[in-house]
Amino acid sequence: MVAIPPNPVNIGGGLNALNFQAPFQVPSASAFNIDVPPPKNSMYTNYPPHIPLSQRRAPPLDLNTVERRGQPSAAREARRLRPHGLQEAPTFRPTEEDFKDPFQYIRQIRPEAEKYGICKIIPPDSWAPDFAINTERFFFKTRRQELNSVEGGTRTNLQYLDQLAKFHKQQGMNLNRFPSVDKRPLDLYKLKKAVECRGGFEKVCKLKKWAEIGRDLGYSGKIMSSLSTSLKNSYQKWLHPYEEYLKVAKPGVQQQLEFENGGPFTPSSGKQQMNGSQQGTPSFLPDSAPAVSASNALNASLEDMRSPQEEKPPVLEPPKPVVSSGFTPVNAGGFTPINVTPASFAHASASGTPRSEIGSFMSNGPSPFPSSSAPPPMSVNEHSFVAHMPNGHPPNPLKRTFSQDGANGSSSKDGTMSFDSTDSDERRTKRQKKAPTIVGSHMSQLRPTMSRMPSGQRNGKKGEVCEVCGTHDERSQFAICDGCDAGYHKNCLEPPARLSPLLDWHCPKCLVGTGDFGFEEGGVYSLRQFQDKAQHFKDTYFEPKMQYDPITETKKTVTEDDVEREFWRLVESPSEEVEVEYGADIHSTTHGSGFPTAEKNPSDPYAFDYWNLTALPYHPDSLFKHVNSEISGMTIPWLYVGMCFSTFCWHNEDHYGYSANYQHFGATKTWYGIPGADAERFEKAMQEAVPELFESQPDLLFQLVTLLPPDRLKKAGVNVYALDQRAGQFVITFPQAYHAGFNHGFNFNEAVNFAPEDWERYGEAGAQRLQDFRKQPCFSHDELLMTAAARDTTIKTAKWLSTALQRLLEREITQRKEFLHRHGEASGPHNCKISCVNEGEAACELQIEIVNKDVAEAEYQCTFCKAYSYLSSFRCDASGEVMCLLHAGIHNCCEASEEQRHRGSGHRLRYRFADDDLNALVQKVVERANQPENWQEKLSKALEEEERPSLKVLQALANEGDKIPWDLPGLEDLKSFVSKCNEWVEEAQNYITRKQQNRRKNERAWRKSKSAKAEEADEKEKELRKIDNITRLLSQAHELCFDCPQITTLTERSEAIADFQKNARDALAGANSRTTQELEELAESGKGFNVDVPEVEELEAFVKKQHWTDEANERQRNGGAEFKTLKEIKDFITRGVEAGLPDDDSHLVRLKGLQTSGESWEAKVQELIAMEVIHHPQLEALSAQATTLPITDDTRGKVDGILSKQREAQKQIQSLFERSQDPEVRNRPHYKEAREALDGLSLLNSKPSGTMDLENAIKKHENWMRRGKKLFGKANAPLHILQSHLNYVRDHNSFCFDLSDKPRMPVEPATRENSPVDGEEMAGIRSEKNVFCMCRQPEAGTMLECELCLEWYHGKCLKIARGKVKEDDKYNCPICDYRVKIPRDAARPKLEDLIQWQDEMPELPFQPEEEDVLEEIINVAQAFRDFLRPQINPMMTNPEEVTTQRFYLRKIEGAEILLGFETNFFRQEVHKWAPVTAEAPPVLEQSLSTRKPRPTKQQKLMQQHGVNSPEELPLQFRTKPYNINKARKDSDTKIQPAPGKRPMSSHSTSTDNSSNPNNQASRVPPPISTAHDDSSYPAHFPLPSTHTTHSASASPHFATSPYFSNNSGTHPQSPFGDHRSPLSATHPNLSAGLFDTSNESPFEHPHARLESTPPRQADYLDSTSPRTGDATVDRMFSEFVSHPEDEANQHSEVAEALEDRGREHQIEGE
Repeated sequence: MVAIPPNPVNIGGGLNALNFQAPFQVPSASAFNIDVPPPKNSMYTNYPPHIPLSQRRAPPLDLNTVERRGQPSAAREARRLRPHGLQEAPTFRPTEEDFKDPFQYIRQIRPEAEKYGICKIIPPDSWAPDFAINTERFFFKTRRQELNSVEGGTRTNLQYLDQLAKFHKQQGMNLNRFPSVDKRPLDLYKLKKAVECRGGFEKVCKLKKWAEIGRDLGYSGKIMSSLSTSLKNSYQKWLHPYEEYLKVAKPGVQQQLEFENGGPFTPSSGKQQMNGSQQGTPSFLPDSAPAVSASNALNASLEDMRSPQEEKPPVLEPPKPVVSSGFTPVNAGGFTPINVTPASFAHASASGTPRSEIGSFMSNGPSPFPSSSAPPPMSVNEHSFVAHMPNGHPPNPLKRTFSQDGANGSSSKDGTMSFDSTDSDERRTKRQKKAPTIVGSHMSQLRPTMSRMPSGQRNGKKGEVCEVCGTHDERSQFAICDGCDAGYHKNCLEPPARLSPLLDWHCPKCLVGTGDFGFEEGGVYSLRQFQDKAQHFKDTYFEPKMQYDPITETKKTVTEDDVEREFWRLVESPSEEVEVEYGADIHSTTHGSGFPTAEKNPSDPYAFDYWNLTALPYHPDSLFKHVNSEISGMTIPWLYVGMCFSTFCWHNEDHYGYSANYQHFGATKTWYGIPGADAERFEKAMQEAVPELFESQPDLLFQLVTLLPPDRLKKAGVNVYALDQRAGQFVITFPQAYHAGFNHGFNFNEAVNFAPEDWERYGEAGAQRLQDFRKQPCFSHDELLMTAAARDTTIKTAKWLSTALQRLLEREITQRKEFLHRHGEASGPHNCKISCVNEGEAACELQIEIVNKDVAEAEYQCTFCKAYSYLSSFRCDASGEVMCLLHAGIHNCCEASEEQRHRGSGHRLRYRFADDDLNALVQKVVERANQPENWQEKLSKALEEEERPSLKVLQALANEGDKIPWDLPGLEDLKSFVSKCNEWVEEAQNYITRKQQNRRKNERAWRKSKSAKAEEADEKEKELRKIDNITRLLSQAHELCFDCPQITTLTERSEAIADFQKNARDALAGANSRTTQELEELAESGKGFNVDVPEVEELEAFVKKQHWTDEANERQRNGGAEFKTLKEIKDFITRGVEAGLPDDDSHLVRLKGLQTSGESWEAKVQELIAMEVIHHPQLEALSAQATTLPITDDTRGKVDGILSKQREAQKQIQSLFERSQDPEVRNRPHYKEAREALDGLSLLNSKPSGTMDLENAIKKHENWMRRGKKLFGKANAPLHILQSHLNYVRDHNSFCFDLSDKPRMPVEPATRENSPVDGEEMAGIRSEKNVFCMCRQPEAGTMLECELCLEWYHGKCLKIARGKVKEDDKYNCPICDYRVKIPRDAARPKLEDLIQWQDEMPELPFQPEEEDVLEEIINVAQAFRDFLRPQINPMMTNPEEVTTQRFYLRKIEGAEILLGFETNFFRQEVHKWAPVTAEAPPVLEQSLSTRKPRPTKQQKLMQQHGVNSPEELPLQFRTKPYNINKARKDSDTKIQPAPGKRPMSSHSTSTDNSSNPNNQASRVPPPISTAHDDSSYPAHFPLPSTHTTHSASASPHFATSPYFSNNSGTHPQSPFGDHRSPLSATHPNLSAGLFDTSNESPFEHPHARLESTPPRQADYLDSTSPRTGDATVDRMFSEFVSHPEDEANQHSEVAEALEDRGREHQIEGE
């Protein structure tokens, strides 16, 4: 047994001496006196693992406790003294203007920033988006990171020593400590590397290099003579056997791993795929196979090297406590065997805590060679940190697990593994097929652990079945690997294994090693929890390390330099293990983005800012907008929550994309960047530094689990730069740039990829790199290019797309040709479907199809290399596997041979585009991209080929250039030149094209207008029409040096003008010898030059005179009306004057006289028309004279129109008057026709003969209508109201006089219950219709019940408002109590008056429109009177009939005409049998309106101004005098009332005292209230509990109105004073003989037998009242309302005016 010496040694370098601790020594928490806070259960809820993160809640994060940009807590920019001497990457501070567009700004800084690979951008101070995540609901899962394991060299060292220990342990030798050389532990891995770099063991021995190796290992002091021997012996004993074993076993293990991986690890070349013969299980391999050789060597070593004493288990000494100093001796506590049972030691490591210096948060591994085998069980100290079991999740006991791009893990942008990914074998979540889980995922192996057995033969779990035969029989013969738990039958191994039960056994794969490494899963935290954990870790870690400051009397503050130096020291330490946690690759789709988004924050402007990382990938210039689906982590941001020392390892972005990382808040994040230009040197340096890792894992750089210190990279010639990112700052990484970094404390970052146009070449290389390493791409690069070609047709896109598509086309065509070649070689001569070459009779077995449609990605992803074969794919019908053309037929997709697969049997080839279509699509984009260059070439050719380029060609080029959306050099110069040429052509066109008509118009406008503007325009035109301009234009064309047809035409025009001038001068010299037509033609030819030629004006003047004279002669010869209008003759005279004719010209003198005669006629006609009354005979005479004079068309039309209307009106008036005299009434015209004809005369200023007769006839008819209005009390209403009121009367009477409505028992309305009747039976017959009230209408609105008759009345009919009625109020109706007034809106005429009024109709000149309705009203009323005749018999009545009498009285009172006799009869009978007062009801002789008359507008004005006479009003308010000629607005204003005495009203009870003007006041009663407001009236509701009979003194004042007397016959409230009322006369009792119908005449009405004593006039005349006096307007208005046509009315003119005003302002309600 070998013991480790007790002296501590330094292993490796670093800022501080690294302390290598003895194996299995676990320091306790008490050794460091560190108080660990207990779990804060009062603040955090420990959720069970099955509770989804979305349903958890935690205390919110206080953003004031973290560093944020613009806050006092924000870190300041400071100069850093970095370790390794790194140079700072650039920092950019854009202005607000620069910061508007991220793509434009990054394009601007790219030339400088790309040299460093990374750069920092500090936004303007005004850019400050809010943090949009709900910190109470935000939970995330972390990864655990052991810092010294992420460094490549340290990890290689530890893995090698672990495998070395397993190898010797399997052979019975325990390597529980390093061998000692010169009393110092010997680093076996460094010894191995030193021997290996010198050519191996044999060569070192041969060349005697051991002393040199000793010096390299640090043994440079006093060299013992035995140093070389000790080193050689140590190597030969411990390393040489294992190295020899690796030579034999490693090829077999590598082959096994490649088989499990489905292919080689090295970049695929297409032909490196293993053939089917190589894929048999290792048990069937030949003896010469490396795996068999390795197994033989291992079994042999077990037999040879095993010694008897090693068969006993070693005795273990208990470990001694470690000392509290900072250095721990290697062998402190004694010697401990390396194969000690792990279960005997407690595991005290805590996630996120250092293990070497902070008590229970630090521990070394069980050996200096940490094993990936099953770790010891974990025990949790009660004083452990709260995150030991975060939220109920126990920490994963595994320290290391396999890191891979597997089903549940994916590489992070920030250097860790994703646990939210759901797609297999990819770094990022490629497509968001479903919402990713939010609970994270466990790290899995880099490659799926596949059995050597086919999957169909495996019958159990790993370790339960043999990895070779796949069975679980003979369990006694099973050997279980202590490293990977794989099971094997001893006999299945070649040769069979001979195992010792006392020794651990490891399979060859564990002894050789796979290099797998990954971060184990951490806990679940909220932001507040993780902040507490991160802060506690940083405080407790640095507190014992910081020196005491005597000035501040406190420990020094931890600086960023301290953190960075300590980070690299821990990373490079092989023994000091510090574990932290990192929340990385958190999906923003499920956890939410830190930026506001359009979905959640539509009103936030930052949601649409392209610096918002959720919007940056979809910038209009981003190529990712052509990716058809979202990619989590690439186009959808990922979130990162860091703590102190948490790191992201060296990596570059998927597809070599740009990345943007924004820190929302928190501590500094340090970045290290390597420019893309040094990417190859970096990869080479990594391979040289850790070749063992790359040997087993060529895709190591895809795993993001390896760091290499910057100083070692710089030594390899790699440029490394650094920068510090703080809150509110962006870090941009450029394509292919490797980057890494770590966090200084708790922070929150968000990152996403984006792709400007310059990324495309990098993207293609990145996709090819993924295919070479058989890695899952995030999207199809070819699909992106084809989508861009289909969507974006701009030249800007075509510029970068054309070259990309050309490369794509070349690659695709090449791959198709190569596959065709393999297909042809395998098929031989045949009729090929692809190449369409017929070389034989054999048919082609390969099926080919062209499918240009979107399909699922699985339909075109290569099974072997994982690349997307978007344009062409090879599909196996048997297995359904898809291959790209590189691996088509080569990949073992089915049982068919490779030759059969290439022939195509059972396979199909699918193209998205045929070769020609693909080539045409690419060529179209190339042509679009070349448009600017092609245009430049055309322009150069046009300028070089011709000395004078054609203007047409140049114009076409300019127009073509305008249509090309590109900045074309020379286009603006060309447009400027073409513009000058166009201006020349436009000016020259004025002298080429004929525009004589426009020129004449301009001349006339100039002559008519003498304004300065017109003169200026004329001067300008004269300047343009000079002949010298033609010469100037020809000179300019020569200077511009261009060619166009206008130049030739203008030259010819110049020569033609010279010829014309010569001919014109000759013609004017001999004008008498030429005809007018010849001279005119010559002048017209001169006008076509469009210049002012002097000879043209002379010719035109001569031709004008000649033409005018000829026309004047022609008009004189024709005779008659030479000129029809004055304008025509004036224009002709003007033309003569303008032509230059002298004033004494005979034609001019004659025409001017004719013009004077026409103007004189015009004046006479205008004067006659303007007269108030036109004299039509004189107008007829003037019209006859107009035939020989020139007059205006307007005047002629007026005269003709007036005469025509006059004749037509006279004819119509004569016709109407003649028809009105027709004896047959039905042949007479209607009143409306006559009225309209008379109104039409108001438009004429004359009255045709017969007008007066028609007016008299209309006046007679309207007098009849006014009498009808007065019958209904509508005297002040317009005439048209008559017919509408008659219609109302007819409709209303139809209900009241309805014969089917018969007496009935009282009926309650539907809305009320029946009223109780105290034992009284009501006589009568129940009506079929439930109608109520006097109007005999159904229930509506407020209903009142009479306390006496129990009948219901409408509140509207009684004019009682709803608000004045209470539920318990009592009411007596007007039928039972005659003193209750019935409100009436209009007077009710007697039926006899209506009949008398109707009898006047035959005498009317016109048929009244009211005839039919009046006749219907009379007939209905007469029928009802006849119906009531049997009921009007006082001898036949009795008390039982009082209900019937009330019923008929109710119907009569509700009607709109008065049946006087019947009304008085029923009132007397009701009073007789059911009296409510002692006095009998008075006789009713008339029924007037109770409505208060509405004052006219003039009365209102008089009241406002406080005057009594209209003459006292201001002038502007006085009534205008009546004018017969004014336009009549209403028919009432046309006719004055005919003189004569007003007939006595047949329904008035007063005698005719209208002749006495002093008695006019007696006609108008005072206003009568319609509401019963007198509380002294007992019948007024509410009634007292007992109802008593009314007495005369208790009667209300409205019951003693002028029409109702008291006991003495006087009326205190009456305007008659103490005189008796006309209605107070004593009437005798009704005689019974009135109702004796035995001797009744059929033509005698009962009214004829009714005796009445008319009141005497003296009874109500007051002798003391003034008989004379000044009448006020109110009195005159009242007189007019009562008797508008009374001859005693002394104020008829005022009444007429009042009536006129009343028509304009109609009384409301009518």
